[in-house]
Amino acid sequence: MIVYDLIKKKRDGRAWSTEEIRHIITGFVSGSIPDYQMAAMLMAVFYRGMETAELAEWTEAMIDSGDRIRFPGPGAYVDKHSTGGVGDKVSLPLAPLVASLGLRDPMISGRGLGHTGGTLDKLETIPGFRTDVPVPRFMEIVDTVGCAIVGQTGALVPADKKLYALRDVTATVDSIPLIASSILSKKRASGISALVQDVKFGSGAFMKTQESAAALAREMVGLGAALGLRVTAFLTDMGQPLGVKCGNALEVAESIEVLKGGGPADLVRLVEEFAVAMLRSGGVEGDRDRALERIRGALASGAALERFARMVEAQGGDPRVCDDPQRLPSAAGVAPFTAGRSGTVSFIDVERVGQAIVVLGGGRRRMEDRVDPGVGLEVFAKVGDRVDAGDVLAKVHYSETAKLEEARAMLASAYEIGDTAVAQRPLIAQVIGG
Repeated sequence: MIVYDLIKKKRDGRAWSTEEIRHIITGFVSGSIPDYQMAAMLMAVFYRGMETAELAEWTEAMIDSGDRIRFPGPGAYVDKHSTGGVGDKVSLPLAPLVASLGLRDPMISGRGLGHTGGTLDKLETIPGFRTDVPVPRFMEIVDTVGCAIVGQTGALVPADKKLYALRDVTATVDSIPLIASSILSKKRASGISALVQDVKFGSGAFMKTQESAAALAREMVGLGAALGLRVTAFLTDMGQPLGVKCGNALEVAESIEVLKGGGPADLVRLVEEFAVAMLRSGGVEGDRDRALERIRGALASGAALERFARMVEAQGGDPRVCDDPQRLPSAAGVAPFTAGRSGTVSFIDVERVGQAIVVLGGGRRRMEDRVDPGVGLEVFAKVGDRVDAGDVLAKVHYSETAKLEEARAMLASAYEIGDTAVAQRPLIAQVIGG
């Protein structure tokens, strides 16, 4: 096949055949198709899109570029994925919670990306915790504990890793079909049969509008069906940070609060709703009220926390953090960020809030940057809240004074305080699929 002709075919809006897609993916992974030609194909996809059947073939070819995980044991293997946000630590309490109720969750997660936090960075603040667990051990932990959270191995969907690196430098990251295939290739390769997808929208999300989030959700539900994967997509608000604590160790501590039956209401709401959807899609509990009763019982009884401790220990971590979160890393100092005037919080630029955490050292500006595990924010004022001048909007956990002042300046530009009341947006705007 002539690659030039394949580029031209997609540029002109025509669908690739199965054989052509296989040639493209295998050629790119092997190196016989150079980056400059693959970049042209990705840009053509960005503008022309893919039909569902075509995208399914593309995703299957990505999966076949590496290993597939096939769990030998019986039971339902169900996972959850989020497109990312600030303060989004839902995966940490959710996986052990559903494991305590009979599901198995083989969760393959990532690191922080831009202004958003990464699940692996959060878990690695637990002393000794390993996210680089070999696949056989990963499978063993999932089948004995019920859940494990690890990073992507080099043998799992290598096409995605190579494609994403090229998309990152060719302005094609925000292509809806390419996002959907990237997520679902990894999830399908991990051996699950159902997925709960959290598609966030708002100032702190990659999808800024509900309309673009809905388009991605519909693409993922349709692609999942074509791949034999049941996808339930939630559209959730990222117009303000989720929960109170934002930053790696801080978010682990807040997750432990949830697992002990506490935690902020918005975070608990998402954990509960996603758990209900996972139990239903996994065939464990079809009745919503009964599912919620069981979920709240597992949190109140300590069963979910006990499962988290087992997962931590199985992955080399210190389970004593479950009883004593002060064993987690902490920042050198804590300082207030206060309101400059009285009024109502009318808008929060959550991306700027996330960037303030990166400035403090809680994220990466470059891949090689070292993450400071203890820094971050505690956010107390949300959109619609009435505040007085001098009220503490957030507490800044910092290690260096210079970084503290830079972060405060970013927070000052992130918060808008006005004189009129503002209606709070619903946390969950829509559910698609299921």
